[in-house]
Amino acid sequence: MHHITDIKSVSKDIAAGLKVLKERIAAAQVPSSKLDESFNLATWNIREFGKKPRTQAAIHYIAEVLGQFDLIGLVELRDDLRDLRRVLDVLGPYWRAVYSDAVLDPGGNRERVAYLYDKRQIAFNGMASAAFAHRSHQGTEWVPDFNWWRPPYVASFKSGSFDFVVVSTHIRWGDDEAGREPELAALAQWVAEKQALFSKDKRAFDDQDLFVMGDFNIPSLDSPLFQAITSTGLRLPTALAHQDLGSNLERNKRYDQILHLPHYPDNFTNQGGVLDFYAGDHTPLFPSLTKQAFTFQMSDHLPLWVQVNTDIDGKRLDQIIQS
Repeated sequence: MHHITDIKSVSKDIAAGLKVLKERIAAAQVPSSKLDESFNLATWNIREFGKKPRTQAAIHYIAEVLGQFDLIGLVELRDDLRDLRRVLDVLGPYWRAVYSDAVLDPGGNRERVAYLYDKRQIAFNGMASAAFAHRSHQGTEWVPDFNWWRPPYVASFKSGSFDFVVVSTHIRWGDDEAGREPELAALAQWVAEKQALFSKDKRAFDDQDLFVMGDFNIPSLDSPLFQAITSTGLRLPTALAHQDLGSNLERNKRYDQILHLPHYPDNFTNQGGVLDFYAGDHTPLFPSLTKQAFTFQMSDHLPLWVQVNTDIDGKRLDQIIQS
């Protein structure tokens, strides 16, 4: 877990806020990861990050939250990256970022997706790209059958001997829930096509272990939207299959998800949850702000996390023996 690199540089007010934040982090019971055995994976909608400069307090608080994990997919990151660099400076020299291009039209909301990772636990494995929807031949052109408002961002990573691919996205809010379903169904279809491709030729896709996560704007696990994203085989880790893991500040909506399509079923340590930095009261962190203003300093979403088991050599040997 992360510790502020130069705690002497923070003000008295930030120090007081950090002490409260650390107590709230401790209550989330995020376990320590172990080299070559496990890592902590998280997704966080970090509300319009980069649209306006965050305060120095927010930069320190956000770094403290991010530092509890080893790999984080951030959505609603905006085109201006200066605050991201400020956060990375606080996190320290072991932290790296891989991020997508920003979608500058109104549908894209000037947003991009970023992966932040601690290189002591996670290595970038070479692939980073927007997801491409299936294309059809129309006349002399190959035309996408579908376009996401904000394309899912795909990247490959490695932790110990465990290679994996992560897909992160921010599904449109739109006028109603029905407007989100085509985006989720298209993402599920993309997953199905990758799975089929791998089954034909294991060289065709870097790694079969796949995590799909982000802000899907799904209100509950009973929603048709959840059925749409899980229609081709994605599923919740056991640790996250609880109805009470709301990721909005009120903890009553399942907007954010971490789903998986694992090659090895026991990919998880059965530890996961939500890191509630809000805890029903923002004032210990920002005494002079309204709750609404607080959400533009921290976020109106809470990070969702799960611990991934990377010690899979035994399972690989079993597969070789049984093949």
